[in-house]
Amino acid sequence: MTDTNAPLAFPQDRTCPYRPPAAYDSLRTTRPLSRITLFDGREVWAVTGHAVARELLADQRLSSDPSRPGFPFLTPYFVDMGDRKFPLFGVDDPEHRTQRRAIIGEFTLPRAVALRPRIQEIVDERIDAMIAQGSTAELVSAFALPVPSMVMCAVLGVPYADHDFFETQSLRLVRGPEATDVMDALNQLEAYFGELIDRKRKEPGTGLLDDLVQRQEAEGSFDREGLIALAHVLLGAGHDTVANMISLGVYTLLQHPEQLAELRGDSTLLPAAVEELVRVLSIADTVLRVAVEDIDVAGTTIRAGDGVVFAASVVNRDESAYPEPDTLDWHRPSRHHIGFGFGIHQCLGQNLARAQLEIALGTLIDRLPALRLAAPADEIPFKLGQTVQGMVELPVTW
Repeated sequence: MTDTNAPLAFPQDRTCPYRPPAAYDSLRTTRPLSRITLFDGREVWAVTGHAVARELLADQRLSSDPSRPGFPFLTPYFVDMGDRKFPLFGVDDPEHRTQRRAIIGEFTLPRAVALRPRIQEIVDERIDAMIAQGSTAELVSAFALPVPSMVMCAVLGVPYADHDFFETQSLRLVRGPEATDVMDALNQLEAYFGELIDRKRKEPGTGLLDDLVQRQEAEGSFDREGLIALAHVLLGAGHDTVANMISLGVYTLLQHPEQLAELRGDSTLLPAAVEELVRVLSIADTVLRVAVEDIDVAGTTIRAGDGVVFAASVVNRDESAYPEPDTLDWHRPSRHHIGFGFGIHQCLGQNLARAQLEIALGTLIDRLPALRLAAPADEIPFKLGQTVQGMVELPVTW
């Protein structure tokens, strides 16, 4: 007999790609904190209330360092990776602050605005290529992945001549299909970035990696391995998440024809629509932390060493913050969601992500007014619960 009072097994797979798993309804009724069970049987805290989530995400008594005892890993794969410190994501202040300051200039709002013409060119080129191939396409590989991949090429300073290799390996990195494909793509990309950094030391160009190489050379602090790790992190954060938002955003719009028609009729709604889609879809569904001190919050004490998991899809559907939270509404104020995180680890590239999503989604629905799914919605595969949420593939026609 199943114990109905046992902590919920976490994470779980969605049954609809744009809704939280049905089992998470129990977490909505026990806000703002619940106990959940991970794959190894360990119990940790799940943060599910909007106000408490923002409070705790800003609390530096919670660490993002996966090498700390008690860190809540979601799969055995990440346990094996636990001794690796990833720049930005897996470090705390003051190291995090130093790393963020070194690159934040590339991700400001003015920089994102300056990149919009190039983003528009990339989006138009991809749509032109799809149209040239006929009236059907697999949107993930033809559009959703290449657009942010090419944008990150521009940001990092990857030569256009290398973009075919870059896109191929980026696709393998997020789609596999086998774990060996993912690891091989990871190794090839890391080797590529090492060679690229070596080239930039000899012949500087334009891009974030060029700036960092020149700055470190001038300061006498050149760190080749550190730059490779940073490039890899920025690649993953900068294109995988946006690619999933594009594919799942299109799927969601096609499943909500009234909201899609409203958006087609008034393009000024695009910024608000992107914000609402980020809230509702919550593709980065989990944020992981471990307590380094006791924390009293919401009448509960989180003890030092306790794992803490922020269930973003539940937090972003908190009725106290968003009336009728399951409804897609372009007119609601959605900017306080945690789709881009919150606190010191709030997404560095959120301005660039917003620009890409506005241009990609807006141009696609404008240039392809007859866009529709080319397969039954319930037969189109989407990603598992322990990954960034999105579509595995998205067959469309127009």
